[in-house]
Amino acid sequence: MRIVIAGGTGFIGERLTDVLIEKGHEVIILTRKEKQPSANKSYVVWLREGATPEKELGKVDLIINLAGVSINDGRWTPKHQKQIYESRMIATDELVRIVKSLTNKPSVLINASAIGIYPASLTVTYTENSHEVATDFLARTVKNWEAKAQQVEQYGIRTAFMRFGVVLGNEGGALPLMVLPYKLFVGGTVGAGNQWVSWVHVTDVVRAIVFAIENPHLNGPVNVTAPHPVTMKEFGKTIGTVLKRPHWLPVPSFAMKLALGEKSQLVLEGQQVLPNKLLSEGFEFAYPELRLALEDLLK
Repeated sequence: MRIVIAGGTGFIGERLTDVLIEKGHEVIILTRKEKQPSANKSYVVWLREGATPEKELGKVDLIINLAGVSINDGRWTPKHQKQIYESRMIATDELVRIVKSLTNKPSVLINASAIGIYPASLTVTYTENSHEVATDFLARTVKNWEAKAQQVEQYGIRTAFMRFGVVLGNEGGALPLMVLPYKLFVGGTVGAGNQWVSWVHVTDVVRAIVFAIENPHLNGPVNVTAPHPVTMKEFGKTIGTVLKRPHWLPVPSFAMKLALGEKSQLVLEGQQVLPNKLLSEGFEFAYPELRLALEDLLK
């Protein structure tokens, strides 16, 4: 298949591109900067004045949208929040415009999303059938992001919103920052410790996206989280166990709020989210348990 990826040079996008090429697909990456093509991988300029990517794409079988400023980088100042929000809205609007203008339209849009759409809770378990939507910045971003992407359904295109949990990997995401205190022998429980962490290994994120491509029954919201979420206290203890470091120095909530501002909600609040759609369709996680995931990434 000819697969177009927006955000193909990011933390998840690079891994996904490699896997798709290994499977024999042709990958076209939308980029702001011109780059030289390589085997089964080419680049098309977009989101730049005068760019007309629709004229260069030709036949497209499938589009994957991973574009957007990382929520993990930097403090959530009003400026950074604006960048997080607008980068997703602008990129998705442009993808909808491209799809509208293509003569041969793709059959599928796989759009990144996040479990941050669900309200924080210590007691509720969320699945794809849960309709509760939080009202904070991240939830509003996710809600509007999915709504924009859903516009392509008017062209008969199957859409899947991959609601990522806390993605664990060494090259990006939250894990490097979570691990650092333990490497310095000052790791401990963050906040109350009973908040949920619905995590997922980056390898399983890529595998889930490929599974969604190949499985025509997957559409709408798809929770991309490991089947066994843990509390923040258990998460920290498992890091300590794997690294053979002590788990002893608590990090109070007020300190996290002081250091990170509104972004502190990513670690002080959480949701227990289950990947029911993936499991019901027969998806098997390579890393269903946290310790397995951390041993792979940290050893």
